[in-house]
Amino acid sequence: MAKKKTKTKSTNRDPILAAGGIVTRGRAKPVFAVVRLRRQKSWVLPKGKLNKDETAIAAARREVIEETGHDVAIQEYLGSLAYVTSGRPKVVKFWRMEASRKPVAKLMKDVSAVRWLPLDQAIKKLTHEREREFLTRVGPQTREQLREAKDRRRKQRAAPPAPSKPVVKPVNGGPGLRRHSDETGGLRVKAGATPREFVQALWRWLGR
Repeated sequence: MAKKKTKTKSTNRDPILAAGGIVTRGRAKPVFAVVRLRRQKSWVLPKGKLNKDETAIAAARREVIEETGHDVAIQEYLGSLAYVTSGRPKVVKFWRMEASRKPVAKLMKDVSAVRWLPLDQAIKKLTHEREREFLTRVGPQTREQLREAKDRRRKQRAAPPAPSKPVVKPVNGGPGLRRHSDETGGLRVKAGATPREFVQALWRWLGR
C-alpha cells in the first residue's frame, strides 16, 4: 500500500524585506499620503516588497509612485518598522519623500484610494497601530524639515544680488589711457591699447 503523501508547511523564516515613504505635498501646510488597500480595506502608509536584486531605496520610490500616482523626490532616511506577518518577520524601511503637485500615473490595482491629510488626521486614518506609532514619531520631524526648507528658499530669494564685475570698454579716439567714471563705474581704455597699458590703467582705476 502506497504511503499517503502529506503536505509540509514551509519552514522559510527569512525576513520579508519591504520599503516605502512618508510622503508629503506642500511645505507651508504639508499633507501626508495614506493609501487604502483594495482587498484588505485597510489604510496604510505607501510601501511594498523589494523585487529581486532591487535596492531598498529604489523599491521605496517605485512602490510610492505605484500606490500614490505621484512622482517623488527622495530625502533622508527616517527609520524602519519590524513585525511578524504570516509567521515571518518583516522589515520595512522608510524615507521622507516630497511628492509632485500633480499625479503622473494611475493607482495600481491593489490600491483603491489615496488621501492627503494633515499629520494628525493621517495618524488617525491609519489602520495598524504600529504605523500610527511610527508616523507619530517621525511626522513632526518631517514637518519641521519642510518648514526649514521653506525658510531657506525664502532667504535665498530675499538675498541681494552679487555685485557686478567692473566693465572694461574701449574708448574711440583720444590720446593715451584715461579712467572714466560713468553710471556703470566701469574702466575704459582706448582701442588698440597694449597689455602693459591696459594693466597700468587697471591698477590706477582700482586705486582711485
